Amino acid sequence: MDIQHLVDRLEELLNGGRHVPFTGHTLIDEQRALELIDQMRISIPEEIEKAKRVIRERDRIMAQANEEAARIRDLAREKSETLIQRDSITQAAQARATSIIDQSRQEANIIRQDADQYVLDVLSDLEDALLRTVHVVRNGISHVASEAQPRRQRAASAPAPDPTDIQTPSTLEPADEPMTIERISSRRD
Repeated sequence: MDIQHLVDRLEELLNGGRHVPFTGHTLIDEQRALELIDQMRISIPEEIEKAKRVIRERDRIMAQANEEAARIRDLAREKSETLIQRDSITQAAQARATSIIDQSRQEANIIRQDADQYVLDVLSDLEDALLRTVHVVRNGISHVASEAQPRRQRAASAPAPDPTDIQTPSTLEPADEPMTIERISSRRD
């Protein structure tokens, strides 16, 4: 039986008893009071046992809650460490990528400068070769023009040829000096 119910019945017994006038005493049914007290003695250990069970259950639930809280805290710590590590890995990767891009740009600039210098060298060599070729061509033109002039003058002063007389190549005048041909070379030779 519930202890609270027994206490309520005891209170009813006391309230239902007879008050002795001019005293603070109340007359109650002794047999009923003793029965209630016996029932209380029986119920109190049950109530104490229930309270102990409730306390044990509370302790078990608290321990379980503490374990769950510790597990959640550990998971949160691991998650935050993972995020921090992932963030640091991401930052390191971004720094490495930036470094690689900068290095690539520097190397591209160096390659571009080397290519520009190579093109300038090749074009300068070509210009030198062309100037030498133009010089050789002009010398050749001057030489041919200077040799052709005396022949034209001799041909103009010579008597008119007889149409029956055929000239052979051996009658052409040989050049005073053999003509030299200059070899064209580039700077890479």
